[in-house]
Amino acid sequence: MNELEEFEVIRYTADVVCVRESVRGPELLTVRRGWPPHQGRLALPGGHVDPGETGREAAARELFEETGVKVRQERLIFVGLFDQPDRDPRGRYISAAWAVVVNEDTVAQAGDDAAAVAWVPLHYPGELAFDHNEVVYRASRDQLAWLPNRPGGGGR
Repeated sequence: MNELEEFEVIRYTADVVCVRESVRGPELLTVRRGWPPHQGRLALPGGHVDPGETGREAAARELFEETGVKVRQERLIFVGLFDQPDRDPRGRYISAAWAVVVNEDTVAQAGDDAAAVAWVPLHYPGELAFDHNEVVYRASRDQLAWLPNRPGGGGR
């Protein structure tokens, strides 16, 4: 008996928690989404991992395409996998999240599918699209705990 098994389509994406220090405290780089879902809402830079590309490569590429911020892949620190089945209304998406700290004079500019970019307080970024508040929380708790002016954070 030949039965075709149906498998759920799972898409692989990469998101970036990009932070700079400023006189106001650590700031998170966000993009205003230019397309649905969550059109007009702030989100982390990120997107699909292309064929033949690693999650880290995709994170660096998407950060540059959406914000103009260029970082070496080696500087990206793995935050974790985010795979809640309902994290994206388009279907099943699994995201590898990465964190990076850039120079305080880093300038970002909207590109690709980002309608705008904004540096927001890391410790209170507002309501982000998808599950990006959870991504930011985990990165700030684990990978970026040394940054000052954040809940649970210390200094250098």
